[in-house]
Amino acid sequence: MPTCPLCATDAKVSDYPVTGGPDGASIAICRPCMKQINGELQPNFWRCLGTAMWEEDPAVKVVAYRLLNRLHAEDWARDMLDIFYADDETMAWAKAEAIEQSLEITHRDSNGVVLESGDTVVLIKDLNVKGGGFTAKRGTAVRGISLVADNAAHIEGRVEGQRIVILTEFVKKR
Repeated sequence: MPTCPLCATDAKVSDYPVTGGPDGASIAICRPCMKQINGELQPNFWRCLGTAMWEEDPAVKVVAYRLLNRLHAEDWARDMLDIFYADDETMAWAKAEAIEQSLEITHRDSNGVVLESGDTVVLIKDLNVKGGGFTAKRGTAVRGISLVADNAAHIEGRVEGQRIVILTEFVKKR
């Protein structure tokens, strides 16, 4: 049985097209990897990329780099990106798609509802505001939020006259 080049599991594999590079470039990956790549990533599952990123096949390196970029909020993923190496041509291939993906960040509230700039949200938990010297109480409405461009887990809004960063997991859209 073939081995998935991303997670090193011996399983049935399917072709996964690797866009932005040579025509017809693809890698043969297992169903669990395919499912996560096309959906929501479970960070701990992808710790295996520490091995995959050293594969000889440029297409595997490109996919590993793109996945590490999607997981950049994890310390271990940033550490792997710091030591990632590929030749100039492979890096250009990997980064082209990574830039497009970073532009597609989607902010979601605690219920999974998509947030947009200017929305009103309600806090679902009392939050201690660091440096503000107050607690933002549960039920407080935050009007006219701004989205943090490079982090889907953060929004900004005014609470008690101060502009603060709020984790999206602690708000719901009104």
